[in-house]
Amino acid sequence: MFDVGMGEVGLIAIVALLVLGPERLPGAARTAGALLRKARQGWQSVRSEIERELAAEELKRTMKETAAAADPTAEVRDALHSAQEAVRSTAEAANPTSAPATPEPHERG
Repeated sequence: MFDVGMGEVGLIAIVALLVLGPERLPGAARTAGALLRKARQGWQSVRSEIERELAAEELKRTMKETAAAADPTAEVRDALHSAQEAVRSTAEAANPTSAPATPEPHERG
């Protein structure tokens, strides 16, 4: 998180000792440690929540893609079209000279 070396930590400790004194320094160090621990836990909580949300979105997207890939509608439509064409071609091959039947008008008398 922070790029703090041992020299900076030592300088901060000396300044804290001079400002707070030896009586209040341990309590301040415990308080600072507790606040740092709570901040880290909060950050980890936010991070894990974001990771869960991203995993859930990825799972939803994968499920949609799988459902779209498994949808047989287009294949069934193509098979039906092929079957209709086969029936038409078989019917035309059986009666090549017959024209489509048109109803004859009724004569009035």
